[in-house]
Amino acid sequence: MVDVTDLTRVPTELDSRAATFENPTGARGAGGTAAAGRKGAPSRDIQPGERVTLADLRGPGTVRHVWMTFPPGPPEQNRALCLEVFYDDLDEPSISVPCLDFFGAPHGRPVGFASALTSIQEARGCNSFIPMAFGDRFRAEFVNGSSRPVKLYYQVDYTLEETAGTARLHASFRRQNPTVPREDFVICEGLTGPGRFLGCVLGVRPLDPGTWYGEGEVKAYRDGDTELPTICGTGLEDYVGTAWGMGPHHAPYGGVPLEVREPGSGLGTLPEFVGCYRWHVLDPIVFTDQLRVTIQQIGADHFLEGEQDRLERAIAEGKVAGNGIQRLHDGPVIASGLFERIDDYCATAFVICERPQPVPKVDVDLATADLSRRSYEEPDELEFLFA
Repeated sequence: MVDVTDLTRVPTELDSRAATFENPTGARGAGGTAAAGRKGAPSRDIQPGERVTLADLRGPGTVRHVWMTFPPGPPEQNRALCLEVFYDDLDEPSISVPCLDFFGAPHGRPVGFASALTSIQEARGCNSFIPMAFGDRFRAEFVNGSSRPVKLYYQVDYTLEETAGTARLHASFRRQNPTVPREDFVICEGLTGPGRFLGCVLGVRPLDPGTWYGEGEVKAYRDGDTELPTICGTGLEDYVGTAWGMGPHHAPYGGVPLEVREPGSGLGTLPEFVGCYRWHVLDPIVFTDQLRVTIQQIGADHFLEGEQDRLERAIAEGKVAGNGIQRLHDGPVIASGLFERIDDYCATAFVICERPQPVPKVDVDLATADLSRRSYEEPDELEFLFA
């Protein structure tokens, strides 16, 4: 958490700036220029396919806070709004992610939560306090990949200082819909160290039947790890800091803000969409040369009296994982075990590297597929204003 004793010091070596649509370069004395300073251009309508510059800054400096909001809309529209960041004069982005995923909400569904690094207040105001140090130049761009105009508001708060950090934040988006049997979904790979894995925002759309989807181990392969990783967790819910399943909650360094579940469904019924986050702030994952982070698609299933045929079918299909089936003789559950699954996984990985590098650009078609609002999901109460 924040060391509040630092607030007693006045850091006069910092030159505080902000970039908005009225002042995207953050120039001194150039904020609020429209309408004689009477709030003439706080937002802009971004047309379908349009790319706009949010900030074009000269350093060295550090972006301290990014705030952004756009009108509520259908999930596939929200997911098509993307953020890209370029360092120095690189032609390819080092950050390329759907905006909501960057702030902690996958599947195009904003949800209210607060964490140590990001928050979405009232499911509408997106905030990131992840520091982004930059050298000669920092350029942030917004891309409207949807089919509708979008009214965008934003502010980038930053400081200029000669002692800005040398490492650069990278953020990349991946989705596999569906996953491949017995092949772990890749959260992060391809960046060269030295660096640190800051964490990730994960999304799951369970596809296979069963009573629980999240038994897969999160694995971090560092610096020459091949078949086996150096760091191996015990399950998805354990990775984000909870246990015995995952219900909606949020905490400083891990949480599950998003769960879309049909009303009335309960224990043993899979949700339709899940979104979670994990920040490695106090427990850093550091690498010198290479890093690869993955998660298994493994779940648990429990079979009740009368479900013998379903049990035998799961065994015959070769889906048994772990140490096999535990057959029980007392109570309503006749057997339980771990099973390989095929689901829809996505991840935004946050990695800080000493050297700025390109990341894959968001594939908007892949990112927005199969996200339609369910019949029981209520639109935001303000959505009718922007339809």
